[in-house]
Amino acid sequence: MTSPSAVALSMWTPLRQPVFRALWVASAVSSIGTWMHDVGAAWLMTTLAPNSPLLVALMQAASSLPFFLLAVPAGAIADVVDRRKMLLWTQSWMLAVAALLGFLTINNITTPWILLALTFALSIGSSMNMPVWQAITPELVPREELPQAVTLSGIVVNLSRSIGPAIAGIVIATAGTGVVFLLNAASFVSVIFVISRWRRTYEKSALPTERVVGAMQAGIRYIRYAPVFQSVLIRTIAYIFFASALFALLPLLGRKELGLDAFGYGVVLGFWGIGGLIGAFILPKARQQFSVDKLVAMSSLLMGVMMLALAFFRIVPLVWAVMLLVGISSLSVMVSLNVTAQTAVPTWVRARALSVQLLVFQGNMVLGSLLWGTLAQYTSLSIALASAAVGLIVCVLLTVRYRLRCAEKLDLRASLHWDQPPIAFEPCPNDGPVLITLEYRIDPANTEEFTKVMQALCRIRRRDGAIQWGLYQDLSDPGRFVETALVESWAEHKRQFARVTNTDKVIEERVRAFHIGDEPPKISQMIYSNPDRRPC
Repeated sequence: MTSPSAVALSMWTPLRQPVFRALWVASAVSSIGTWMHDVGAAWLMTTLAPNSPLLVALMQAASSLPFFLLAVPAGAIADVVDRRKMLLWTQSWMLAVAALLGFLTINNITTPWILLALTFALSIGSSMNMPVWQAITPELVPREELPQAVTLSGIVVNLSRSIGPAIAGIVIATAGTGVVFLLNAASFVSVIFVISRWRRTYEKSALPTERVVGAMQAGIRYIRYAPVFQSVLIRTIAYIFFASALFALLPLLGRKELGLDAFGYGVVLGFWGIGGLIGAFILPKARQQFSVDKLVAMSSLLMGVMMLALAFFRIVPLVWAVMLLVGISSLSVMVSLNVTAQTAVPTWVRARALSVQLLVFQGNMVLGSLLWGTLAQYTSLSIALASAAVGLIVCVLLTVRYRLRCAEKLDLRASLHWDQPPIAFEPCPNDGPVLITLEYRIDPANTEEFTKVMQALCRIRRRDGAIQWGLYQDLSDPGRFVETALVESWAEHKRQFARVTNTDKVIEERVRAFHIGDEPPKISQMIYSNPDRRPC
């Protein structure tokens, strides 16, 4: 077992990587600006629409809805284009939108609907940026340092949550909300500068670039047959749908229930951020003591209890204490789910898979914000928070059987162990579909066990590109089995050679162990015979 001192040191080792370190510092500056912006926008909405809890809750919906609409296309694009160029585009877009909102606010042009529209536009850039931002982290640090790198990113979020709201409160009180938005626009410059100097190696494949729609389909197909990643999605839903009540209603709690000004509300968020910082230092030791499943469950339950407390506490110092624990629990849950998601999928589909997690996260944030905002509108803020808290506690208990720890056992590095069978001619990349068959000789006494193992192989084949799969037993020769897989094109079949992982190889070896023929299983590749096929 790793010693506590080694774990404490290892949390900082990703900063030895120059590019990660530079991006980490730049993202800290940008994240402070983002939290300043969020506080300014929420506070401005309570000023523009002080008697509408629904409009205040719609701010969270406007921030989350673009993720729901664009996360999957963004992930597909991030997996097929140069990720560095995509980051430059998204950061520039967010800079422009924040600057426009700042200009309109300073000139007293902003209305509730303009604020919602530009919040939506800013979130478009964020939704396109987030999948590619998360996907580059494993490129910048070794796999064994990934949990530490994600934790460091959590430190940035919570440090900025501690500093940003307090700065925002001071700026709002002295210079106005518009200046907050302009400062956020300026914060994107540091990220653009670092990314522009990053000399990322972009390996261009000899195969045609995947089309966005096809890449989206491949990503969704992968997730459909990836049970470990599905567990991440289920646990994410169980947490965020109910926790969204706190994210959506906290501005109202601060202004209407606690009677705070902008600075006081910033202090409340600051305690949330400080709690996250404390959690970042507790988390490595907690990983030694508890499995990721127990850690997520306990932290989620703590979040539910703290939300229940916030439903009834109206003493500001008590709220500060509760927000410290909210920060610890929220960081523990989100870092654990994020690390599991990144380690549960291979490189070729990582951005697409993470985009689906973002889709689930933000989609439930939108639905939750609308539900809890509406409930608060027609009942009370206390009832809305208490209902969400009870729902979170119950849902966590119902989803503990969806295991996250399995991701730690996966070796998703490309094995590259497939050999191309001899072919008489090379089809065009877009020719297809392609039918692949493998013929096995099996002892009939092992038929039941063999077919069970083949079901695990079925998930692999479908995950990596097969649109149809089957296993057939010869009625006249019970020891002869034929596996078939249909792939939509020759290019997609060639991509499968690079997609198979070391964990997949272990399953294939279990299957091959049943084969009793003198020669390896016979492999055939057949292309659809299209009379209208044109030369490449």
